[in-house]
Amino acid sequence: MTEQHAFLLQRVQPAMIGLIDGSLSTLAPIFSVAIVTHKPHFAFIAGVATAIGAGISMGFSEGLSDTGELTGRGNPLVRGAITGVGTFVGGIVHTLPFLIPHYKTAIVSAIIVVALELVVLAWLRWRFFEVNFVRALASVTLGGVIIAAVSAALGSAG
Repeated sequence: MTEQHAFLLQRVQPAMIGLIDGSLSTLAPIFSVAIVTHKPHFAFIAGVATAIGAGISMGFSEGLSDTGELTGRGNPLVRGAITGVGTFVGGIVHTLPFLIPHYKTAIVSAIIVVALELVVLAWLRWRFFEVNFVRALASVTLGGVIIAAVSAALGSAG
């Protein structure tokens, strides 16, 4: 295995798993709480709790999924830490706009942040994994749209 291949497999790939999971899996609880309550502070608390919980969960999941001995994926503690931190970062970034006390400004700001996150994720996939940028953007956006629709539906039902 080349040094570059090992770096991709042991560092970049766990980081991407975390960033993508954090960016997508935390959307539903944050936005549904924001929509149902119209209280940005409640959405912020839900987002922090979700980002922390998702980060811990993904860190353990990645660390316990593979010892790295047979696959060459590297030290499970390192991979778990990278994935956990990536998941937390992916979830907390679009939570921060909910520190804005005005509901409409907070929700619009959060939507813009999510859109920027999706572009960054697509760029990272393009940069490190030689995936077509448009295809990468379409893939992560599709996941985001599905989750946004579910969270809007849940928030509207409340």
